[in-house]
Amino acid sequence: MRAVCRSLPRQPVISQLFFRNYQSSPFLASSKLPTFFSPSPPIPSSPTATHPQFHHTTPKMASSPDYQKALSRLSALQSNLAITSLFSIPLPDNTDRNAAAIPEMLFWLSRAALSPETIAASGLKCVHVAGTKGKGSVSAFVGSILAQYSDQEKVGVYTSPHLVDQRERISLLSSGGDGVMIGEEKFGQYVNLVWDTMTEEARKQLGPDAKEEDLEGPGTKPFYFRFLTIVALRAFIEEGVKDAVIECGIGGEYDSTNILPKESVTAAVVTQLGIDHVGMLGDTVEKITWHKAGIFKEGMKAFTIRHSKATVGEVLRERAKEKGAELMEISEEEVRAWKGVQGGRLQGPFQKGNMALAVYAAREHLIKTGHKFEGRFGVDGEGGLDDIPEEFVKGLKEASLRGRCEVVRDGKDGMEWLVDGAHTEDSLVGVGDWFASRTVAARGTANRVRILVFNQQERDPKILLTALLKGAGQKAAGSKEVFTHAFFTRNEELPPRMGEKRDLAVQTKAEETMKEYNSAVESKVCDNVSSTIEEIRALAAKARAEGKECHVLATGSFHLVGAVLRRINE
Repeated sequence: MRAVCRSLPRQPVISQLFFRNYQSSPFLASSKLPTFFSPSPPIPSSPTATHPQFHHTTPKMASSPDYQKALSRLSALQSNLAITSLFSIPLPDNTDRNAAAIPEMLFWLSRAALSPETIAASGLKCVHVAGTKGKGSVSAFVGSILAQYSDQEKVGVYTSPHLVDQRERISLLSSGGDGVMIGEEKFGQYVNLVWDTMTEEARKQLGPDAKEEDLEGPGTKPFYFRFLTIVALRAFIEEGVKDAVIECGIGGEYDSTNILPKESVTAAVVTQLGIDHVGMLGDTVEKITWHKAGIFKEGMKAFTIRHSKATVGEVLRERAKEKGAELMEISEEEVRAWKGVQGGRLQGPFQKGNMALAVYAAREHLIKTGHKFEGRFGVDGEGGLDDIPEEFVKGLKEASLRGRCEVVRDGKDGMEWLVDGAHTEDSLVGVGDWFASRTVAARGTANRVRILVFNQQERDPKILLTALLKGAGQKAAGSKEVFTHAFFTRNEELPPRMGEKRDLAVQTKAEETMKEYNSAVESKVCDNVSSTIEEIRALAAKARAEGKECHVLATGSFHLVGAVLRRINE
């Protein structure tokens, strides 16, 4: 691993300028919030809109009243999609919508009676993770490693998105392996605490003329991701968490998580980089890299795997200089030479690189927080991937994350479900490789039914499906017979209501792409996940009667994967 850009002078960047200006700004005293991301701006409706604008969640009736109240409140918040949709609509004066993100997040943090100073004073120390793909896996790996070194204290992990349960975003881990996502009682407690605190702060700021229903409602709260970020921080502080992993939502420089003070960050990670969220981050990998590297902080090490594109490395190094950080580049050669850790819960050919990043970031965090390693591993510049202690091996094996190379075996129907929320070209190539390695490459094509469930509602399905098929075909020695059946479905779980008509243009385009690739694949377009799974179960029953195995890959979208997991877990 090569260190570059060591402790160079830090140059001011826009988020820091906003932070300084914020100290003397009227935001806290004003009754008005900056309007670039106001709580409830009008979002243009579209007859072809594919997702709801709000996070609707049906409370579990068996849960406590406080938990039901928390879910009801969260469902009223403006969704992340509604906010990201704004970036397709330029402001009249061409102002960058990103520019207000950090001061607005600081405003909301203060409304929750928190600040960067109170976070620092709590003793919370975080590994901050950004990237286009792999950041969720890296976060899970780091959290699991740190948990091996925790005694009585829990290790906090904040990730997104959730797939089945909103509580997946906030985890409390321990060395005994107990505790994954936060419990219903504590989740309800901290959601309601943050909500009520914001209501009271708004009452103080807006005065007696404000209507009570307005104060209590979502209009005095931030949008969903910002709110959950604050809930996670409050939960970690109240639970006495000292070690945490915080995953960025989108980007880094202007991400809601980037209000962490430098005193609270021990290391940064930038995972694999690619094209995603172009409206917010830019249309080249270099522009996107600039945003991701925004989490670098003065005097801190930032870990990444050296990118094959030289200009990406240049951006990372320049950003490290600007921030006064030390960029630590892990070479592809080092990762390839390492055997990795076998038998882990997070599978896939690309996980070895994620493991490598997690190893170096976790080691840096532990050293920064006072842990002493024995032997070469504890010597900076000497110890490497082949020197990791048993606690690291155990942590890498035990790490888990829903919807990332997840395997679900359905004993009732005799199926093996492989689910992954991959939604970029590179990540789908990896998922195709993973599926083929577990099916065709390992066991051949005879006596096996291999089914694809695919959707990508917001990007070009032909490009992404082609990437998936490319990865699968390469692993299967060029064979186009990786799949016997394919279902191209919308993400809605249930069939349309009476009179409702759903646009299936995207699914039809994906089916045409599959037919062009291999016309022998039996394919179908569907308008909901529930009906799709019913048909797949019928195919599995037929296969079982004929003595065949059935393997199903669901991928292309976290929305799809979440719906599939909810239905098959019922």
